Amino acid sequence: TLGQIIPPSIVLVLLGDQLSSAWQSSQLALGNFSPTPLSVGDLFAGALIPGLGLVLLYILYQILVAIFFPDSCPPVIENEEKIDLNPVLAAFLPPIILVVAVLGSILGGIATPTEAAALGAVGAILMAGYKNNKSKPMPVIVAGSSIVILLFLGGLFDLRMGRQVIPTIDYLAFGLSIPLLIATIWGIADSFMRVYRKKIIHEVMQMTAKISSMIFIIMVGAALFTLIFLGFNGDFYITEFLTNLPGGRLGAFLLVMVVMFLLGFFLDFIQIVFVVVPIVAPVLFLMDINPIWLGVMMAMNLQTSFLTPPFGYALFYLRGVAPQETVKTTDIYKGVLPYIVIQLFALVILYNFEGLVTWLPSVIFG
Repeated sequence: TLGQIIPPSIVLVLLGDQLSSAWQSSQLALGNFSPTPLSVGDLFAGALIPGLGLVLLYILYQILVAIFFPDSCPPVIENEEKIDLNPVLAAFLPPIILVVAVLGSILGGIATPTEAAALGAVGAILMAGYKNNKSKPMPVIVAGSSIVILLFLGGLFDLRMGRQVIPTIDYLAFGLSIPLLIATIWGIADSFMRVYRKKIIHEVMQMTAKISSMIFIIMVGAALFTLIFLGFNGDFYITEFLTNLPGGRLGAFLLVMVVMFLLGFFLDFIQIVFVVVPIVAPVLFLMDINPIWLGVMMAMNLQTSFLTPPFGYALFYLRGVAPQETVKTTDIYKGVLPYIVIQLFALVILYNFEGLVTWLPSVIFG
């Protein structure tokens, strides 16, 4: 479930799209015709510290369980065989490097989220190509190294050639980027042919088409629902209801978070993002709530929907891989309860310390 809050996260991408529209509409309603835009990169930066903090809370909980309930965490029997770290590093480092490259290109202003997604797809093709033919790693290594160098060149120099005055150093950087680009295309083409021959790319494209179609159908349905809702002045009633709640901004925020948490028991996060968020987010923004903070709070709240029975997707994933003879479904439901409490505790911390979310975006983007 940490993948839903730690960037790059599909939850943050979808939330960024919906919250951006809600933020623009709310600012126009307030008479601000040139509001500061809200981007997916802002949410990525805002979610980084809370995500790492959630990891620390998980680790702290496991340490405390091991100390106070040692029987539940028996020591691992020492293996007499020497463990070779090379296969472990070979399997572990490439995905980490890819995540850092995608996230770093967004936070560093080198690429937009869409361009960074293309970078991630290229990296995935290179890793799949290497895995399917480890005897010929050179094209993958050359392409991967070229991409890294190109990212550095793009960040340090202006490679646009349509300018009237171009410094010599930019000419040299552009000249260096041409062979690097050729090497990158060669490596990508070689890796693509490897996964194409194994028909891996066919399965990936089919799955991508199914998921994309599902999301677009939900978007169309949500848009129709929103239009009908607005046509019956539903936004007026929602605004009146939330603004007149006891506690003001706190009461409205708590009610929205509780409703989203309860909906997470039965609905997928995509449905909640496209149906609920466009209705309630503009009202919360009118109450002077920081959009980045609200997005991260909603993302962490939606993250709990992956853990809450009876339709927690993470529970089904674990049920599919855990041995049925030793791990019962009831054991999974019981074991996930502490982590739900931890996430709710993290939400309380973020509510009281808003700077944990807003500090990093302000440093990176100003």
